[in-house]
Amino acid sequence: MKIKALKLKNIRNYDELDVNFGDSLNVFVGKNAQGKTNLLESIYYCCIGRSFKTSKDKELINWRKEDAYIGLVAEKKYRDVKIEIKLSKNQKKVVQINNLPIKRIGELIGEVNIVFFSPNELKLIKDSPEERRKFMDIDISQMNKRYFYQLSRYEKILTNRNKLLKNSSDIKVVKETIDIWDRALVQSAKKIAFEREKFVKSISPYAQKAQIYISGGKEKVELKYVSGCCISLDENFEESFCKLLKKNLEKDYKLGYTTLGVHRDEIDIYINGVEVKSYGSQGQQRTVALSIKLAELENMYHELGEYPILMLDDVFSELDAERQERLLKFVSRTQTFISTTDKKFLSGDIFEIVNGKIINKIKIK
Repeated sequence: MKIKALKLKNIRNYDELDVNFGDSLNVFVGKNAQGKTNLLESIYYCCIGRSFKTSKDKELINWRKEDAYIGLVAEKKYRDVKIEIKLSKNQKKVVQINNLPIKRIGELIGEVNIVFFSPNELKLIKDSPEERRKFMDIDISQMNKRYFYQLSRYEKILTNRNKLLKNSSDIKVVKETIDIWDRALVQSAKKIAFEREKFVKSISPYAQKAQIYISGGKEKVELKYVSGCCISLDENFEESFCKLLKKNLEKDYKLGYTTLGVHRDEIDIYINGVEVKSYGSQGQQRTVALSIKLAELENMYHELGEYPILMLDDVFSELDAERQERLLKFVSRTQTFISTTDKKFLSGDIFEIVNGKIINKIKIK
């Protein structure tokens, strides 16, 4: 899988851009605030349907303009794909795949698979479980569109159950009507939990290999899926979870929300047997986060038969020379986009960026 070309109009600080990329390493070089990350954001947006910088689509539009455009052409194993997104400050965005408009963003996810990493991805390790659930959901959705729709279904069911808990003045009323939401919630939760557990089990060995390689054999990482349903995923899952929801009903009613379910899932991450979030050093946390991202590459290749696109935003400033070299060797198997302020890159297609313009492009073998 390779991104061949990108076209922008009125995106962030880019008035217009039409650029072709190399098949292996593509390096965006420039001082800070010149537009390097904006290029990565545009690629990410075309693949995932949302930004990694903002939840508001209109913020991608140049502040002086009313409309904007992102176009991307990618080469896949069995077919090419063209993705076009038109943004407007006054209208809904329009997304087209191979010239055909799509109705739901779920149709876009998985067309071009990507893995993104920046220093901000430390939140995967340090922040709340929501960040780790988001990580699982984006990755699994790229490989399994049905999972994406199951997530949407679960959220709707959960919202309705919570409304019933919060708005009912008598718990008797809740008990009479909540069964329908419990059954639906349990069925949906089982499908999501199964995919999440499978995913964590799949990437854990890859993360372990990546961590051993990058750290020079000094560190061993382990990932464990922790169910927010508080039960094991065996054949009695639905029956057991239903009983647990009933047992917890009075607590849920008093709090006004559902306290059990996959919306409370977590991933525990260990390095050399010690929990990284609480006891790992800043350097260990950074390397573990990177190893998990590299594990995504290998897992997607195993599942889909081709490597996804890798994007590394200002990562090399956080790594010593030895780990930089090891990382570059590791990612040589896939098309990689790197943003950096360092002009001393040894190989790849080098794009020098100044104020939203590519002023120079060279290829170093």
